[in-house]
Amino acid sequence: MAPSNRMTGAEAMVRMLDLYGVQHVFGLCGDTTLPFYDAVARLRPGFTHLLTRDERHAAYMADGYARVTGRPGICEGPSGGGATYILPGVVEANESSVPILAFNSDVSTTSRGRYPLTELDQPALFAPLTKWCASLDSAARLPAMLRQAFRVMTTGRPGAVHLALPFDTQKAEVDEAELWADARHRTFPAERAAPDPDAVAEAATLLLGARRAVAICGGGPVLAGAEGALARLARMLDLPIATTVSGQGAIAETDPQAVGVVGTNGGVPSTRAVVEEADLV
Repeated sequence: MAPSNRMTGAEAMVRMLDLYGVQHVFGLCGDTTLPFYDAVARLRPGFTHLLTRDERHAAYMADGYARVTGRPGICEGPSGGGATYILPGVVEANESSVPILAFNSDVSTTSRGRYPLTELDQPALFAPLTKWCASLDSAARLPAMLRQAFRVMTTGRPGAVHLALPFDTQKAEVDEAELWADARHRTFPAERAAPDPDAVAEAATLLLGARRAVAICGGGPVLAGAEGALARLARMLDLPIATTVSGQGAIAETDPQAVGVVGTNGGVPSTRAVVEEADLV
């Protein structure tokens, strides 16, 4: 460990995850990830590292964990092929508005452009497919960039973020005084949006005046934890509830107001008929 109030980038990474209340990290080791694994073994953080068979499993496990717990999912993998393998699960999470932080170790910054084994431009790979991505080329910037990662993935529309963690960054020094976390971003959605009151009043008027209204719910009620409120509204108004594929779980399939999935992906004719006969959707 670095002396005094200094620590290595790998140690800072472990400490920052701890400060954000991370409970589980999914991933597997590679040669460029050894400093991180060494830091986990020595610091004995509050999170449990779960070893996966490959990087694809790590990303999907982080996705599932986030959906169930309301906490950002964390996954990691080694450089090169590890980044390409972790990508599919990251894309799935991002497109489903699920916050996961994926980070891959990388070759040292001093080795770039010299054709080392497993060199890959990770930001170029992840930029079009994530909410935000970056390469942690400076150990001094690591705490601030971790805070940005947690803020980005848990605010606004939740999504996936990716960080590249070069080998030499993991071994460089970080000032311990820079380590702090914003507790608001430990869960999601970190900031809840409220609709315009006039729009709510107009919607209520339309609902009360309709004779065959039906609601189509996407994943919003699930992400917001509003399933109970939705069920109460459906019973109060005798309102049929259809869902998209992402909205499954917004209302129990056994609820009398549930009419099933609508849409080209997973929709059934009976649900489509209910929607087509509605005078308000």
